[in-house]
Amino acid sequence: MTTAGSDAILARMMALHPKVIDLTLDRMWRLLDALGNPQNDLPPVIHIAGTNGKGSTQAMIRAGLEAAGHSVHAYTSPHLARFHERIRLAGTLITEPALTAYLDECYAANGGTDITYFEITTCAALLAFARTPADYTLLEVGLGGRLDATNVIDTPELTVITPVSMDHEAFLGDTLAAIAGEKAGIIKRRVPCVVGPQDEAGMDVIEAQAARLGAPLLAYGQHWHAASERDGMVYQDETGLLDLPRPVLPGDHQIQNAGMALAALRHLGCEEAACTAAVTQAHWPARMQRLDTGPLAEIARASGAELWLDGGHNPAAGKALAAHLSRLPERPTFLICGMLNTKDARGYLAPLAEVAQGLTALSIPGEANTLPADDTAKAAQAVGLPSDTASDVTTALRQILDRVPSARVLICGSLYLAGAVLRENA
Repeated sequence: MTTAGSDAILARMMALHPKVIDLTLDRMWRLLDALGNPQNDLPPVIHIAGTNGKGSTQAMIRAGLEAAGHSVHAYTSPHLARFHERIRLAGTLITEPALTAYLDECYAANGGTDITYFEITTCAALLAFARTPADYTLLEVGLGGRLDATNVIDTPELTVITPVSMDHEAFLGDTLAAIAGEKAGIIKRRVPCVVGPQDEAGMDVIEAQAARLGAPLLAYGQHWHAASERDGMVYQDETGLLDLPRPVLPGDHQIQNAGMALAALRHLGCEEAACTAAVTQAHWPARMQRLDTGPLAEIARASGAELWLDGGHNPAAGKALAAHLSRLPERPTFLICGMLNTKDARGYLAPLAEVAQGLTALSIPGEANTLPADDTAKAAQAVGLPSDTASDVTTALRQILDRVPSARVLICGSLYLAGAVLRENA
C-alpha cells in the first residue's frame, strides 16, 4: 500500500499549530461545526481514559463485541508503524484512499486556522465514523480527558477509566488527585462509568465527579472483581461468576484490564461467549510482544536469544513490566531502552533494575522529543542498572548478544521506539 497521499496531508497538518500539545476544546468545536458536527452522528460511543491499560482494554472490548456479532469502529493513538492503525472502520483499518479523502476534507474545512495535529486528525476519524455504519464506536483518549480532543461526545453509551497514575504532570497536574480530575472529565451526566483499580486519592475524585453528574459507577472492588486463578482468571459481578482463560495479552496486569473490558461487555448485555473472546482473541502490539519474525528476530534466534517489545513508558508501566519479567523462566535479561524527554526515566527504570542485568540506551530515531541516549544511560545507572549506549537497535542487540548470546532482550521505554522497531523489523 502506498501512503504518499495521506503522508503529504499529515505533513501539512503538522505545520498548522506550533505546539504538539495544547489542551483546549475550542479548536475542536470550531472545526467540527464546519464539518457538520459528525460527533453527533456516531454509533453508540464507549469512551476510554486512564494512564495505563487504555489500549489493551479497548482491544479486549472490541474482541468481545465483534465475537457477539457487532461491527465496531475504534480510535487509538499513537500509531506504531503507520497512521492508519489509529482508525478502524467497522473492524477494518481505514484504507489509504479513504484516509486521504477524510484528511483532505478536514484540512480544507479548517482553512489554515490554528489547530493541533491530534485535533484535526481526530476530526477526520470522527467524520469517518459518522459516515460508516457500525454498531459501536470505541474512542481512546489521547491525553488526560477533560480537554482531550476526543471529549466531544455529549452522551456516550459508556465511559471507562483505567488505573490512574503519575504521568504527563506538565499538562495534567503534579498530584494524583489533579490527574484523576482530568481523567474524570470524560464522565457524563447519568452515563455509567466502568472504573478500574485506583489509588484512594484518585478514586475519591472520580467518585465525587460521578456523584455530581449522577453517573452510576461500576467500580473495581465494589461492583466487580477480577483475579487470576490457577491457569485462568475469574470475574465476578452482581450478574454472577465467570471462569475464564488467562488473557492472551501477556502480563498479570492484563487481568485487571480484562476485568474492565468484561465489566463493560456485561453492562452492554454480552453473553459469556463474548467475554471469553475478549480475553482469548484480543490483539494489541508492543505490549510485551514476542518478536518471532523479521530481521531483528532472526539475529536473536541465531544466537539462541529471546526478543521482546513493549511500549510502556511511565513508572506504573515499569512496575507492571518488571512483575511480568520476574515470572518468566529464569534467563539473563537485558534492556534496549529509548524514552521521551517528557517521561520520568528513573521512575520507569527503578523497578526494572530489580529484574534486568543491564541496559543499552538509544535515542529514538526521528523523534525530536527523544531523551538523549546518554541521559537514559545515566538514569539507568542512577537506579543501579549497568548501562551503555548504541546508535541503533540492531547495534544494541548485537552488543548484548556478543556478551550474553542466550539473553532475554526487551526493547522498551516508548511507543515511538516500538513503532520504529516494528517498521525496521517488518
